[in-house]
Parts: sequence; C-alpha cells; structure tokens
Amino acid sequence: MTFTIGMITIDTTDPRKLADFWTKALGTEVDQDYGEFVMLAPVGEGGLRLGLQRVDDVTPGKNRVHFDAHVADRAAEVARLVGLGATELAEHTVPGLSWTVLADPEGNQFCIGQAG
Repeated sequence: MTFTIGMITIDTTDPRKLADFWTKALGTEVDQDYGEFVMLAPVGEGGLRLGLQRVDDVTPGKNRVHFDAHVADRAAEVARLVGLGATELAEHTVPGLSWTVLADPEGNQFCIGQAG
C-alpha cells in the first residue's frame, strides 16, 4: 500500500489573512474555509492543495510546513506507518474530513486524512 501527497499545510495564527497572500501568489482561490482551516484549490489538474491551519502559537521546534496525504482507509495506513516507525500524535475531525497527525522517526510531522 502506498499513498500520494494531497496537500501541503502551513501553520499560521491567521489562516484567512495568509490565504489572501497565497491565493495571490499562486493564482488560485479559497476552495474550503472552516475558519480554523482554509484549503486553497490546486493549480492545474492533479496539483497539490495548500492548507492553512490556525495554531495558537507558531513555535520553534514544530515544523511550520508539513504534508497531508489522503487515503481510503486512514486507520490501516496509520497502523502501517506506525509499524514503520512513525509516532501517532493526534486526531482531528471537521465536517467531511478526519485526519491523524503523525511524526516520522526524526519528529517531522505530517497528516494522513480520509474524507467522510
């Protein structure tokens, strides 16, 4: 089983403000806005989405940019990655999307998401 990268996410204290910059920089538009999480439409067919995620404190030590991968079976993929040495850090859900935050063996964070 493998996965593909579906979105790159940037931590920010103000997702909507940062969306104003990135939509202009990338020539794209806001696709979904959950307030605390804003997704920009991909540029071109097959392009990556850009996510802007509100965090209370953008702190050193946690990578500010990470990738989000999307799979059909999140639980199975998380188990597979944990088996490879990843660490499960958190789970989140918004309407239509659930994701698990993981860290690779060196602590770099990334997310595995599933629609639904």
